[in-house]
Amino acid sequence: MRLEEYWGVGPKTRERLVDELGTEAAVRAIENGDVRALADAGLARGRATRILRRATGGAGMDILATSDARSAYKELLDLAVEHAVTQRAADRIRVLTPLATREAMDSRLDDVIAARDAWAALEEEEREAVLAAYERYDEREGSEYAAVEAAIALLEAGVDSGPFAAIADLERDRLADAADALAALDGNRVREGADDELDRLRDSLGAIEDMDANALELIEELRSEGVRDVEGFRQSFEDHLLTETGVTIDRVRDAMATDATDATDFVGTTLRTLRSDLTEAVDEREDTVASDLEDTLDDARDAVNQAIEAVDDIALHLSLARFALEYDCTRPVFVEGDDAAVSVVNARNLTLAARDDESVQPVTYGLGDHGVASVPEGVGSVPGQQRVAVLTGANSGGKTTLLETLCQIVLLATMGLPVPADRAEVTPVDSLVFHRRHASFNAGVLESTLKSIVPPLSTGGRTLMLVDEFEAITEPGSAADLLHGLVTLSVDREALGVFVTHLADDLEPLPPEARVDGIFAEGLNPDLELLVDYQPRFDTVGRSTPEFIVSRLVANADDRSERAGFETLAEAVGNDVVQRTLADARWTTGE
Repeated sequence: MRLEEYWGVGPKTRERLVDELGTEAAVRAIENGDVRALADAGLARGRATRILRRATGGAGMDILATSDARSAYKELLDLAVEHAVTQRAADRIRVLTPLATREAMDSRLDDVIAARDAWAALEEEEREAVLAAYERYDEREGSEYAAVEAAIALLEAGVDSGPFAAIADLERDRLADAADALAALDGNRVREGADDELDRLRDSLGAIEDMDANALELIEELRSEGVRDVEGFRQSFEDHLLTETGVTIDRVRDAMATDATDATDFVGTTLRTLRSDLTEAVDEREDTVASDLEDTLDDARDAVNQAIEAVDDIALHLSLARFALEYDCTRPVFVEGDDAAVSVVNARNLTLAARDDESVQPVTYGLGDHGVASVPEGVGSVPGQQRVAVLTGANSGGKTTLLETLCQIVLLATMGLPVPADRAEVTPVDSLVFHRRHASFNAGVLESTLKSIVPPLSTGGRTLMLVDEFEAITEPGSAADLLHGLVTLSVDREALGVFVTHLADDLEPLPPEARVDGIFAEGLNPDLELLVDYQPRFDTVGRSTPEFIVSRLVANADDRSERAGFETLAEAVGNDVVQRTLADARWTTGE
């Protein structure tokens, strides 16, 4: 395949990749999702990631129909990356995309769930050993040697279930020999410490080179010892060479100049001959040692390749397993065929959970042909089987968070990953339309929004619509008409969808296939903070919260004229409600 045929690879990028990697290696790096190889070739890491996402999961990326859906996808990857055990695993997580087939989703889920269970079952000491092995792997920059050493460390840790089964059958002795060979080789060069004879020859050569660089000082040193005649100088020089360089007496005598004209010529010629002889001896010995090491590696090549692949795959699955355990994620149930559903029981929003927000309230919700059989106390009935819902209710009541939670659940399931809910049902969709609230009456914003959220409904595939306060981008009258049209279009196209709005009354009558759900504010706490039940109530219009907000403003106003102004607003929203709210809050505090 030509490099330019990959998404995002233009002439300049192709030229850089070819110059740094060569065409074959560049194609291999792209096909294998190797972020590091592309980054080392000079591509910005973000650009390399985008190219690889399209190359390895282009069809999956097409599911993300809006910029907000793509942002939600990237936010999920960022959260998962925080639990990566290696940099290579982090890179592989960054290029995970929604999957195009149910088989691929199930396959990845099988791997991640097995890794989650295996990791959870390990003793703390075993976990520390595994993480230490991968820490050393990163320190050695994920080289072949690092991978083989990590495989040996995992074998020594005694982990052999779940993802670790991939290394259980590796031959430890063969891997140990390969590790020694890899540790000894640096490209075509043999590292110091790999062979005693080679180290001795190198040390001798180094000493001779130092002498040659300071030959005149050596001559003066020998003369200062009282040596005057030629034979005495020759013997003293020989003794010095044997003592200071470790060169054998035979090699020294063979190198001694026989026709030198003076001491300088004699010393210089002898040292140059020794340098040449030792250089040749070092090269010959290094070739011999390197050849032996490469033979060892050739014999162990299959085991080495298996170790590299296994260590890499284990790192990815362990990273995703740690992410799943951190957020108590479970395996989603896929709903396919003529049925379609998105439902969650006790779902948690990952963005809030990542902040260690203890106030996160799990929610239960359902669209379509779901199996939600019970709801939290006080909710009343279970959600109906409508595929489209209009969500109403309190300001700061969690409506947007619910949309984001449903988006996260569907994205994770479609990527073949566990989801943060006690139970979840998901229909894989062809288009995910997620639209966050964007407050602007700019005509261009309205047009671009409609162009991004309407076409997916017209393609004929399965679509999930998650649209937040559409009315924020145009005037209320037109917004109600347009939103009613979007709900009707979603019903007509058999899409799944939730539309958050404060205009529920203006949307009547809705198609009978759509329902209205509500989130309710329940008052103020003793600190005059808004109390909200984030769990939606089904087939019920949610109550807004202006009286609670005005109550807080009245109570907190220090300036008399300012307080009078808020009291005027209290009259507008219903003064008796405001006063009752304040009285309830004060009664609770004992004032």
